[in-house]
Amino acid sequence: MASVEEELEQPVSPLELFFDLVFVFAITQVSAFVSHDAGWTQLFEGIAILAALWFAWESYVWLANTAASDEGAVRVVLLSTMGALLIASLAVPHAFGEDALVFGLAYFVVRAAHIAAYVAVSRGDPQLRAVVVRLATTFLPAAALLVLAGVVDGRARTACWIAALAVDYVGLMLRGVAGWRVNAAHLAERHGLIVIIALGESIVAVGVGAAGLELDAGLIVAALLGMVVAGWMWWAYFDFVAIAAERRLRTARPDERVQLARDSFAYLHMPMVTGIILFAVGVKKTLAHIDEHLHAVPAVALCCGAALYLVALSAFKRRNLGSWNGPRIVAASALVVLAPIATAIPAVLALAIVAAIGLALVGYESVAYAAYRDRVRHG
Repeated sequence: MASVEEELEQPVSPLELFFDLVFVFAITQVSAFVSHDAGWTQLFEGIAILAALWFAWESYVWLANTAASDEGAVRVVLLSTMGALLIASLAVPHAFGEDALVFGLAYFVVRAAHIAAYVAVSRGDPQLRAVVVRLATTFLPAAALLVLAGVVDGRARTACWIAALAVDYVGLMLRGVAGWRVNAAHLAERHGLIVIIALGESIVAVGVGAAGLELDAGLIVAALLGMVVAGWMWWAYFDFVAIAAERRLRTARPDERVQLARDSFAYLHMPMVTGIILFAVGVKKTLAHIDEHLHAVPAVALCCGAALYLVALSAFKRRNLGSWNGPRIVAASALVVLAPIATAIPAVLALAIVAAIGLALVGYESVAYAAYRDRVRHG
């Protein structure tokens, strides 16, 4: 395994950023799917689709982290896979309906190509080859279940989706991390970028929600409030926790480092991104109906999406630094309590309260933990 000094020199490559553009489109598709007909069924289906796409993207993050190159076979696989991921993204609006088979087949190609690329990368490396074999025993059956979901319908399709996600998420945990390799700086940077991308979707949602509406004082205030929430979400991730977690990952023993990376990035970043996307759905509906009461699903998306983001951040801190973040749990609880209230007050007022809770949180943390944060950020 490379030394820590060598690992720190692996930046995110232009090809990885190019690959992420398709995932950006996938995120946008999920947000639009849930927003189009914001019912409970669409909400849960959207979360399921995002969970499946997340593990597909995550697989390629770890591939690039291991290969430390965008040349040769890895370049060919990434460029080719972008086509299959694009087709899967196009099928998102009807992934549980008429395009279920198209989504399943495209998704299977994405996952199978990842394993094929790992086989090529692991040539002459028995330890890494053993990792690839273990990954294949869960990744490929999970993807195959989504192909099956495209053939069946009704409850059988739902059962296939539940089984596929269970095999993916639980299987990865049960198969262990022996033989995995982690470049701490690269992995942290790549996930920081995906948080930025998700936050970008929340800003795009403000623009989409305001499209075609008169740009009066109420709409301007609502748009600025949406930006305030995106801002405190950015602050909550990048001001301290992300920096401390990356340093913790760099200094961990090799076996511990891999476990930390799997839990912190493959698992805990998924609810972070989900929370941001849910908020994007809520803010899109808010901008379109600023003086009206939100329906149940947009209210839950607006408030509980932000709450989920904070809880995931607190769990991220717990996994890396050993303690929960009490103020963030309190803020998340307040946001959950706000959700039913948001159905009985003007939508713009609900958004203002979400913004105020976040601002109060980052303001409190900036004062209460000022010395500790300064030591971590500049130490």
